[in-house]
Amino acid sequence: MTDYRELIRRLVDCQVEFVLVGGMAARVHGSSRLTDDVDIVYNRDPANVSRLVDCLAPLSPYVRGAPPGLPFHWQTETVLRGLNFTLATTLGPLDVLGEIILGGNYQDLLPHSEPIELFGKQCMCLGIRHLIEVKRAAGRPKDFESIAELQAILEAQDK
Repeated sequence: MTDYRELIRRLVDCQVEFVLVGGMAARVHGSSRLTDDVDIVYNRDPANVSRLVDCLAPLSPYVRGAPPGLPFHWQTETVLRGLNFTLATTLGPLDVLGEIILGGNYQDLLPHSEPIELFGKQCMCLGIRHLIEVKRAAGRPKDFESIAELQAILEAQDK
């Protein structure tokens, strides 16, 4: 079971710069759909990557779905040489994304994001309009199902 509260608390307390995206962002905007993981787009600045690595290291991050024993070292160099990581942690699944389809990277997403309070912590969350666009671009069946609900929420907000 994913400890959403502790994952967000930990990232914020470690001063990791990120934007909340995916199913958790949809929940923030009022979606009733449940999600199993937390999806973030992180700032790829080396200092931020170092904070991210240090923050998650105690959670034993490992590539989700990879066979046991696969050589994987959660280090700053690993993250800087990679981009998107779907991780299993002791607190639950966490997708650490350097960029997302159509949305781009952290800097690209900031103008489309808004500060929110989540579990008593301030963090950035992708705005509902851009979240709909990003989900549409991803083209996954589960995203198409979510888009209809998000559009209904947006229409109700606009009234």
